[in-house]
Amino acid sequence: MKFYFQLFVFFLAVSALSANAQQQKNEEICYNPNLVKDTSKKSIKSMAVAVINGDSIKINYHSPGVRKRVIWGGLVPYNEVWVTGAHDATTFEIGKSFIVGGKEIPAGKYAIFTIPGKNEWTVIINKQWKQHLATEYDEKEDVVRIKVKPKKNVHTERLQYFIEPAKGNDLKLAMAWEKIRIEFSIKIK
Repeated sequence: MKFYFQLFVFFLAVSALSANAQQQKNEEICYNPNLVKDTSKKSIKSMAVAVINGDSIKINYHSPGVRKRVIWGGLVPYNEVWVTGAHDATTFEIGKSFIVGGKEIPAGKYAIFTIPGKNEWTVIINKQWKQHLATEYDEKEDVVRIKVKPKKNVHTERLQYFIEPAKGNDLKLAMAWEKIRIEFSIKIK
């Protein structure tokens, strides 16, 4: 009887470990969603990371796929606030104060939203990073808004963010999806 009880506990432990391993596998973060064999209709949990002068900069987001859909003016309407990803708000986290559009912003974690337009986009950095989609978005929490021009880009099946070094302590944050790319500069203090 003792043997069967130990065997039962052993199988219970193995099952729990297996379920935990599967859950961890499902929650893995992808650093380049366009290199993943795309067999999922789900948006992939993704991250862009860079280290500038010893400080890490992170963008966490969910990467949706084009999947032969009309993106601009279709899935993503023009002139409406968009989470610029899928599911939860895209977050931007930095350990030093930084400047965007001439405004100094303290170190911390922020949400990135956009308002796509045919010829011009508005990029928004918002204080409330813990949000689902844009349903909880509040303009009063905006830290800064800047205008950018979308650029034509090669087809990018899955939405992807990039953190690219520029001169000195400057860097560029960029987002590409479908055949559009937007970017804006950040100066780290």
